[in-house]
Amino acid sequence: MPYLTGPVLPAGALARTPQPTLRTGDGLLLRPWTARDAPAVHEIFQDPVLRQWHVRAADSQEEVAGWIEEWRTAWKEERSAQWAVAEAAGDRLLGRVALREMRLDEGVAEVAYWTAAAARGRGVAARAATALAAWALDEIGFHRLELLHAVRNEASCRVAAKAGFALEGTKRSAALHADGWHDMHLHARVQGD
Repeated sequence: MPYLTGPVLPAGALARTPQPTLRTGDGLLLRPWTARDAPAVHEIFQDPVLRQWHVRAADSQEEVAGWIEEWRTAWKEERSAQWAVAEAAGDRLLGRVALREMRLDEGVAEVAYWTAAAARGRGVAARAATALAAWALDEIGFHRLELLHAVRNEASCRVAAKAGFALEGTKRSAALHADGWHDMHLHARVQGD
């Protein structure tokens, strides 16, 4: 039985071209990950604040190198799209921004991010998420981007609001972290917001 609607984004919408480098216009660069980023990512993941809100640990630089290779492969397979967030001048790694859980046929993806401790309080995550959302919605043609964070992570709630993601509700007991189950805020942006 045929579907009554076609895919929002066709297969190949991302993979047919190399992953782009995106600029925020205010000093940040969203660029594809490289193997040379592994030591910095490993160091960033030693931060207890990041570990509090993240479900993954980084035990070695070799493990992180595997993540980076997986992130690069995920672009080619259109499963997710991960960018390093760096200073445009000097290329110092400040964080990560990503489209996860991509469903091209539905035109939906989830935005995720983290920042290095030294980058917090500078608007890095909000600026990166804003640039990524503009690219995904306006240039690529995604229809809806969702953003989830633990309700207790107030800093992430501020990032979502600054990046234009409207709070839509709370998903109760929706994510398991090391300290137990967390209620999650669901934010979203859609084309035209």
